[in-house]
Amino acid sequence: MKKNILNHSWHLFVLTALAGVMLLWAACKKDDPAPDNGEQDLTHIPYAPQAYTVVKPDHFPQVPIPADNPLTVDGVQLGRRLFYDPILSADSTQSCSSCHLPQGSFTDNMATSVGIDGIFGRRSAMSLLNVAYATNGLFWDGRSPTLEDQALRPVEDPIEMHNTWPNVIAKLKAHPTYPELFRKAFGIRNTSEITSELAAKSIAQFERILISSGTSRFDLYLQGDTDALDDDELDGKLMFFDEGAVVGLPDAQCFHCHGGLTLTGNQYFNNGLDSVAALEDFPDRGRGEVTGNPYDNGKFRSPTLRNIALSGPYMHDGRFATLDEVLEHYSGNGKGVINEDPFIRQIGFPVPGTNPVQYSGLTPSQKQALVKFLHTLTDTTFINNPDIQNPF
Repeated sequence: MKKNILNHSWHLFVLTALAGVMLLWAACKKDDPAPDNGEQDLTHIPYAPQAYTVVKPDHFPQVPIPADNPLTVDGVQLGRRLFYDPILSADSTQSCSSCHLPQGSFTDNMATSVGIDGIFGRRSAMSLLNVAYATNGLFWDGRSPTLEDQALRPVEDPIEMHNTWPNVIAKLKAHPTYPELFRKAFGIRNTSEITSELAAKSIAQFERILISSGTSRFDLYLQGDTDALDDDELDGKLMFFDEGAVVGLPDAQCFHCHGGLTLTGNQYFNNGLDSVAALEDFPDRGRGEVTGNPYDNGKFRSPTLRNIALSGPYMHDGRFATLDEVLEHYSGNGKGVINEDPFIRQIGFPVPGTNPVQYSGLTPSQKQALVKFLHTLTDTTFINNPDIQNPF
């Protein structure tokens, strides 16, 4: 009997001791910090967004700004850093600016661009000048509806940056500077809130400030300086805009595809580059790859002609090295493919006695006048603007 009482007492002692240990462990655990998951609290960093006012020429329309991505000073500056930072690529060797440099009016002056693996793409890098006014799709084929969507794509393109957004975001979260910049730009509270969508929004904000300065000689002419263009350049302007008939000059049909103040039609055209037997035979189907409509095969978005003298080579595949070659092509009145823009076939004067009507194309002096006019679209103030240069 005594032995049973002793055993019972011993069991009570052990259970009491274990309970005490468990309570002590629980109390200590309560005071321990949460496990380190690599995230950082950012709320100690001030968030005071200041609206960014885009500088544009007075004769330019208002810059379209989406309601869900208003421009702020810190948002634009974050986008500028990301645009020029090779951290976005898999091996940290290439940035957005590798294919879009200021001195080329935000092109790379190559026929087609090369990615981090040394592989060339099939299309030329388009100029980003006045890209904020692009309202009908981006890229040569219009596959991106917005700048925010466009900014997402090169990172994961296997020929371009050949990366993944999760990998990029991991690098941005661990970076000594970017978490603070994202906090200031978007008011995030923790590094866990850094996302590809916010990165793309900031890059899009920066791209929306890439607006002409309004100081090209063509702009000066538009603003009343009639001496800004010489006689040849003025002849080129008249032919470009179909204003030359009264002085005996032919129509070069340019403005139909390159209209408005930005000289970008925001539309897609087959401009007579390739001779094919059927619409399915285009080596690059362009817009047709996006829409699935065979009649869109061989059509591409018309690029801006502002700063065109700085952004060669020309066409979606960079096939023409000079503006002289471009004018030589257009003077040939196309290839006769069924979906060619009709104005391509109507350059020059109508040839008397032809049925259907044929057109003469342009004389060497007329082509040269057009080339001279295109040079008046050069805006060196824009490409030298310190606000759009590499911040590093």
